[in-house]
Amino acid sequence: MSNNTTKPIIGPSEKVAHFEKDVWSIFTPLAAETKAINLGQGFMNFNPPDFVQDAANGAISDVAANQYSHPKGRPRLRKALADSYSPLFGRELDPENEIIVTAGANEGMFATFAGFLDEGSEVICMEPFFDQYISNITMNGGVPVYVPLRAPAKAANENISSHEWKLDINELRSKITDKTRMIVINTPHNPIGKVFDEEELIEIGKVAEEHNLLILSDEVYDRLYYEPAKQVRIATLKDFWKRTITVGSGGKSFAATGWRVGWLIGPSELIQYSLAAHTRVVFCVNSPCQEALAIGLEKTNQIPYFQNQIEAYTKKRQILSSVFEELGLPYTVPDGSYFILVNTTKVQFPQDYPFPAVLDSRAKDFKLCYWLAKEIGVVAIPPSEFYSKENRELAADFARFAFCKSDDVLEDAVKALRKLAPYIKN
Repeated sequence: MSNNTTKPIIGPSEKVAHFEKDVWSIFTPLAAETKAINLGQGFMNFNPPDFVQDAANGAISDVAANQYSHPKGRPRLRKALADSYSPLFGRELDPENEIIVTAGANEGMFATFAGFLDEGSEVICMEPFFDQYISNITMNGGVPVYVPLRAPAKAANENISSHEWKLDINELRSKITDKTRMIVINTPHNPIGKVFDEEELIEIGKVAEEHNLLILSDEVYDRLYYEPAKQVRIATLKDFWKRTITVGSGGKSFAATGWRVGWLIGPSELIQYSLAAHTRVVFCVNSPCQEALAIGLEKTNQIPYFQNQIEAYTKKRQILSSVFEELGLPYTVPDGSYFILVNTTKVQFPQDYPFPAVLDSRAKDFKLCYWLAKEIGVVAIPPSEFYSKENRELAADFARFAFCKSDDVLEDAVKALRKLAPYIKN
């Protein structure tokens, strides 16, 4: 006789059991369903530059570039990174011991958390944060501790600079305990666009010194800042190099987010532990794309690629921001990265709209962005996703729009967003 007893379902690890449906799982399918203009997730709708594409095509024909790379990364890419970044760090970087190539910036951060956190170790995260920080920390036994960047009250009524979002250094100090191991900085910042200045970074670095903390500096948008802002690297200030690991991204720098090539730069006595974890997480990064990015970086020594990119993105920022000026919606003018945070307090969308139940437990920015996609035809991301539950109301009156899109797509988005006019109340 057959046994029809239903076998119990094997449950998940506690490391993943607590994850709720994330913002991408809601809004990426919504973009496909509605065919709305997707200014949500920060990926480009255009190719990397021709010289990088040509390098990738050539790398595919290279036998060595199709095989395993060293866990540290291909020598040519590490040398290209050292040549490119040594002047920016004000020191001669050692490509053998101070640079690791990772499977995107995210894996580099995961490996660093894995390399330094023990069960119960605390990590200071500034809100809003890149959402992957939190899962990367908790999956490695760590505990995120939150301190918000705060916008001035006038942000509800007028445009502000991203620099006006401020960290209260005393609030940061109050979050330090004997379990704190690390502070995470993101500059240029996603989603605010803030580029931390030297004074702010020195204050943060001093706190790290006082408590002997590691600084993980997420600088994936380091090649994308707008005048008069200048990218300042905390690893170049005071004596902070010896406690800082800096994260970079080939995907952000060369419009190749799907290639998943990033890097870590830092003193050998620190990144050796990131390397130890990285070697066991992915072993090595895809070789052809590493070779292509090495050639791309070499080429930027001969042409003003990064300056031209800044000029192109400055234009994109202007195209998208023009519609918010027209509509009278206040926004944060980003000094870096490719996002605009728009204050949506004046947008009066229907409260009785048929929203899906998955939004019931979220802040109101989720409903605004859902309605925006369905009825206006533009996808934006609700930034409360980038806050802890206790602080997410700080983001409830904002929406994040990405302008890493072709000019024609941004112009189409402007036309669509003009449909918001009847819903805006003073």
